[in-house]
Amino acid sequence: MKVQVSELIVKYMERLGIDTIFGMPGAHILPVYDSLYDSSIQSVLAKHEQGAAFMACGYNRASGKIGACITTAGPGATNLVTGIANAYADKQAILIITGETPTYIFGKGGLQESSGEGGSINQCALFESITRYSRVIERTDYLENVLNQTSKILLSNNSGPVLLSLPFNVQKEMVELDILDNIFTHDRKIPPGNNASNNTQTSMQIDHFIELLRNSKQPVIVSGYGCIRSGAQELVTELSLSLNIPVTSSLK
Repeated sequence: MKVQVSELIVKYMERLGIDTIFGMPGAHILPVYDSLYDSSIQSVLAKHEQGAAFMACGYNRASGKIGACITTAGPGATNLVTGIANAYADKQAILIITGETPTYIFGKGGLQESSGEGGSINQCALFESITRYSRVIERTDYLENVLNQTSKILLSNNSGPVLLSLPFNVQKEMVELDILDNIFTHDRKIPPGNNASNNTQTSMQIDHFIELLRNSKQPVIVSGYGCIRSGAQELVTELSLSLNIPVTSSLK
């Protein structure tokens, strides 16, 4: 079954477990917005793109789910910068979807063009230092690879923002829906690599931690944002109460 790239992207977000997206529509991103209309994802309209970025950050922090924001090309994307820089600093899993002018007018001075050609700003390059991955999808033949890379970052323990820039004509191209079956998403865990090696290392770390506790005097648990990200709040509380160890938290 073939669907438009815009619909595939929306279904991909659903499989990632994204249920809310924040943003502002514009001409270059309308196909994705059209696909969102029939989606289970709730689209929240922001009054400014910077607000959309911070909403996505707040939603990720409060819910533990992947945050998402969507804007048009050019100024729509550049207005996200401060919020996405914040997400990068805090290693938050945020998916950014931006529009772009059609590829066939790259370098010809199209409205809000951000391809980096013909003297235009380079939207993806602008975000490279504040995202874990930033990519313009000019063709569909490598779409599967791009989405796999996106998933591996957003679903990892060391996550961060990912920006996908979609030219208008690419959003309307037809692709096979079963591409999604080859992409790691929310219900398909990322291969952990060498399980035996990982388990051995974890066991050694736990043994070392227990030994440190046994030999410590007046221990204190310093709990950081990683505790929230991993959902270990109850475990930390149980450890604190069972061993009578006070807990303090980092600024995050």
